Amino acid sequence: MLFRAEQSVDEKPIFAVNKAAFATDAEARLVDMLRSDSDLAFSQVAEEKGSIIGHIALSPMDVIADEKPVRALGLGPVAVMPKRQLEGLGSQLVQAAIHWARTNQWQLIILLGNPRYYSRFGFSVEDAKPFASPFAGPYFQALWLDETFQKPQSGRAEYAPAFGRL
Repeated sequence: MLFRAEQSVDEKPIFAVNKAAFATDAEARLVDMLRSDSDLAFSQVAEEKGSIIGHIALSPMDVIADEKPVRALGLGPVAVMPKRQLEGLGSQLVQAAIHWARTNQWQLIILLGNPRYYSRFGFSVEDAKPFASPFAGPYFQALWLDETFQKPQSGRAEYAPAFGRL
C-alpha cells in the first residue's frame, strides 16, 4: 500500500473512488470543484498495485474565533472503495491529513461526519459549537491542532466556495 500526494493523472480515479464510496456523485464533484478552484490544500491517495483505492482532501476555510482569524482547514471528503472499507484505510488517510496539517502549522480542522467515527482522532462536536455555519449541527466537528489557542466563545466557519455550490 502506498499513500501519496495526488498527481494530475489521478483525477479520474479519484472521481471514481469518491463516486463509489458515497450514495451520489456529489463528493466526487466537490473534489473536482475544489481542484479547479485551487482549493485543495492537501489531496492524498491510497494506491495498491497501481490502482487508487482511497482518497482524502483538506481545503482552506475562512474561520474567525472570538474576532481573530484562525488558520483552518475543512476535512473531506474521505473515500475508500466499498470492497476495501473497514480495513483501516480511511483511518490511515485521516491520520495522514492531521499529521500534514500539524506539520504545516494549521490551527484547526473542521469536518462534517459521524462523531462515533471521528472522535477517535480527537474531533469533537463540542469544539465546533461556537462556530456559526450553515453546516452546524450534530455532525459538525472540530479538532484544535494548536493547543496554545484558547477555545473560543463565538465565531464563524465558512468552507471553501465549492461546498456552497453543491
